Amino acid sequence: MSQAVEHPWDEPGFRYESNATPAEIADRLRSAGDVLILTHQKPDGDALGTALGLHRGLRQRGVSGRVLLSGPIDANLLSMVQDDDVVDRVEQVSEDQRPVPGEPDLVAVVDTGAWTQLDPFTDWLRDRREKIVGIDHHARGGSVAGMRVVDVRCASATQALVPVLDALGVDLCGDRIAEALFLGLATDTGWFRFSSAGPEVYRLAARLMECGADKDSIHARIEQNATPARFAMLARALGSLTYADHGAIAMMRLGLEDFAETGANTEELAGIVNTPLEIGSVRASVLLTQAEQGRTKLSFRSKPGIDGGSFVDVNELAARFGGGGHVHAAGARIDADLAEAVARVQAVLAE
Repeated sequence: MSQAVEHPWDEPGFRYESNATPAEIADRLRSAGDVLILTHQKPDGDALGTALGLHRGLRQRGVSGRVLLSGPIDANLLSMVQDDDVVDRVEQVSEDQRPVPGEPDLVAVVDTGAWTQLDPFTDWLRDRREKIVGIDHHARGGSVAGMRVVDVRCASATQALVPVLDALGVDLCGDRIAEALFLGLATDTGWFRFSSAGPEVYRLAARLMECGADKDSIHARIEQNATPARFAMLARALGSLTYADHGAIAMMRLGLEDFAETGANTEELAGIVNTPLEIGSVRASVLLTQAEQGRTKLSFRSKPGIDGGSFVDVNELAARFGGGGHVHAAGARIDADLAEAVARVQAVLAE
C-alpha cells in the first residue's frame, strides 16, 4: 500500500523506502567515472559530513567526484573542508543558467530525498532520475533517486553511508573519512544527547574515534567557536521568548532589525532554537527568523517523551508550513514577514 499524502515531501502513489542494498549502491558508484554529490539546501553537519565522507571515500577508491553545496552554511562547518576536497558552492541560479557545470556520470543525493530541499537543482535532477543514487535516513521523501538506500533506523545520514563505504572497500581510517562521518553522527544526535543515540550510534562513534576522529577537536571547532554577534542574537532571541500551551511550547523570534544591529548572519544562528529546551516544562521550541524581506524561516525542536510518554512531533508541525525533517528536529519557510509568520504559527499552536 502506498503512503497517504499527508506531508509536503510525499508524492501520490510513491513509497519512500530502500529499493537497493548498500552493495548495489556501491557497485553503481564504483563503476562511475565522475560522481557529483548533492545534499539539501543550507547544509547542516550531517549533510556536509555525509557529502565529504562519500567524496573522500570515492577518491580513496580512485573514483573522481565533487561536492556541490547550495545555500548558506555555517563557517564553522566549512572549516571541516580540506584543501584537497573538491567542494563548490552555489547560492542561486538565474533562469538562463545551468545549476551544474558539465555532465557527471552519476549523481549521489545524500541526507535528503525531498524535491523541495534540492533547490536550485530540482529541474536539472528531474531529467536524470535514472542516474541518481540516494543515501538517506529520513522517513519521508520523493522520487528523486532511481536507486536509493533509506535507513530510518540510522541517527544520521553518515551512519547510513557507512555500509556503502564498507561495500566499496573504503578504509575509514584513511583520508580523514572518519572525521567527516563523526561530524554528521555527532551533530545529528545533538552530540549524543538525543534519543536517536542508541547503542549502534555509540558503537559507530567508537569505531570512528579508533580511526582517528578527534571528538574534542571537532566539538571545539563546531560548537565552541562562536562570534560575539551570535551571542548578541542569542540574547535578543531569549529576550523575545514567549510560551504557548501552558508553558509546554517556547517561541522566539529574530527580525531584520536584529540582523542589522548586531551584524550577524543566518549561519551564526545554529543551535539557538535548542536553548529553551533546557527549561523543564518546555517540550518543544520554535525559532522564527526573518533575514530577508517577505520570507521567514521556522526552526522546530522537541524533547523525547519521558518514560515512554508523549512528545511533540515537530516533523508533522513543520509539514503544516510546507517543511519537514525529523520528529524532534525540523524546519520550514513561510513567504511572509515576521509578524504575519508569528501569527500563523500561533494559530497552529492554538489548535
